[in-house]
Amino acid sequence: MTSQSIVVLLVAIAALGCATTPPGPVVELSGKSAPPESEVARVSYDEEPPTDLSQPAELGGAIVKPIEAVPAEIANDGLAIEAAIAMALASSPAVRQAEARVQALQGKWVQVGLPPNPTAGYLASEVGAEGSAGQQGGYAGQTFITAGKRQKSRAVVSAEVARAEQELASVTQRVRSDVRLRYYEALLAQRRVELAHRLVEFTSEAAEASKTLVEAAELGTPGLLQTEILQRNAVVLRTTSANDSERALRQLSNLLGTEGSESWRLQGEVEQLPALPNYETLLLRIRTESPEMAAAVAELERSRRAVTLAEAQALPNLSTQVSVQQEALSGDTLTGVQIGAPIPIWNRNQGGIRQSQANVALAARNIDRVERDLARRLADAFQRYSSAKATAAMYATDIVPKSQETLDLVRQAYQQGESGYLDLLTAQQTYTQTNLAYLDSLGETWQSYVLIDGLLLEGSLQEGTN
Repeated sequence: MTSQSIVVLLVAIAALGCATTPPGPVVELSGKSAPPESEVARVSYDEEPPTDLSQPAELGGAIVKPIEAVPAEIANDGLAIEAAIAMALASSPAVRQAEARVQALQGKWVQVGLPPNPTAGYLASEVGAEGSAGQQGGYAGQTFITAGKRQKSRAVVSAEVARAEQELASVTQRVRSDVRLRYYEALLAQRRVELAHRLVEFTSEAAEASKTLVEAAELGTPGLLQTEILQRNAVVLRTTSANDSERALRQLSNLLGTEGSESWRLQGEVEQLPALPNYETLLLRIRTESPEMAAAVAELERSRRAVTLAEAQALPNLSTQVSVQQEALSGDTLTGVQIGAPIPIWNRNQGGIRQSQANVALAARNIDRVERDLARRLADAFQRYSSAKATAAMYATDIVPKSQETLDLVRQAYQQGESGYLDLLTAQQTYTQTNLAYLDSLGETWQSYVLIDGLLLEGSLQEGTN
């Protein structure tokens, strides 16, 4: 083969390799999730798919980075809730999984927009004709992707990235809610332990005093037995309260990815009742800020872009090939050109188009489902919050102060000999039960408040919620 033929072949290969639309600079997508306060744009179900299906410019930037929350050291005076949340976000496997999904889709976005590689090879024909080497040379080929399929594929994947980012925001919020739920549960459990300890001390002293009164014939055996029963019940309450406290701290420790939680002291004031707006305001916030709603809207957009891609896939791609050979007998240089494409007679991607159109209807109805489900969950949580807050407020302003006042009066009357010992025990038991009920109402108030404030998201470690 002459040097001129080789040059011609190389030029042909270079021309075919460069003829495809260049992929342009690789745009790495940002993995930052939408902030909770961002408003989710509602999309009309009957709206036509957007004409601009290129990668949105706002998704340009650095690939998503893992949350770099530095675990905070537990202070000597206790573990603050914000420090607990930072530790949980830094160690959460659910957050790491969601970040990995976003990164995987970012890689997918890059890959689907790349053009096919050109082909090149050696070509020989009529070898041995009249004892000659025949026609010797090479060929180069390139497949051209038509109808903007690569750009449309990237548009579909960019919508998948947007959905995955909302799922990352959802998981992050679930972790925050889980930590806050377990934190307040553990804090209230510690309060119950403290109350149970005081009750055990009082009933133990009462049991000893009752024995002295029985020996002095000032109290009958039934009174002594009743006092001892109260003391045993107080011990049982202390044991169960301690077990509940350990369980709550272990669950919190599990979320934080740490050990040795039994010695933690938690910071926080549970008696300051949290306030929430009215139901209508909360419902509007849930509808506009919920990552679940945003993910459903992103799925609808992905489905619409998939319809455009399916319609483009009905148009065949173009295959080209150029060959250059030298005839050994005559010394002539021969050039061949091939251009071809499948003829879309039977397969025009009819099934794929129908499937993608059905997926649009499916995604549109899913937005309705998610919206109604959020309203249902909010109604349940708001009812629990309203009832528990009203109950806790009644206990704080009326019932607990009156039970304390009653106990003080009965104790004073007993010291003056105007009241019996069993009356004092009854007053003490009433005071304890009142405070336990008060703590229960506080716990229900905080649980429902955290759930509503966290956009109804919880259960970060449960399979299927992420």
